[in-house]
Amino acid sequence: MNRTAFDAHCATLRHATNVVQWGGCSVWKIGGKIFALCSPEAKGEGFVRISFKCSDMAYEILSDEPGIIPAPHLARAKWVQLQAPDAMDDDAIRQHLDAAHAIIASRLTRKLRTELGFLS
Repeated sequence: MNRTAFDAHCATLRHATNVVQWGGCSVWKIGGKIFALCSPEAKGEGFVRISFKCSDMAYEILSDEPGIIPAPHLARAKWVQLQAPDAMDDDAIRQHLDAAHAIIASRLTRKLRTELGFLS
């Protein structure tokens, strides 16, 4: 998945917002909390690194997969980073981005979840 596709998918997620920070990373948030990141393409590598929040079980499984590592600086919070362009297909990435969004949305305050329409 390239950065354009990453941003396009994240933009479809309910109440997701985007900011570019930390040296050009595309940072996606909900309620001010980060759920996914995409690095700029590194010179000579030809691909981006995508990081996202995982459930505890997904973190354990994905961390053992080739081309996927615990995300630098975020591993303690159960984040992984795709280190190779073929580490995961685009459909799987989209599913994990959806799950990351849902995990972070569920951890927002009750007041904020109500304001965003996640609670009635």
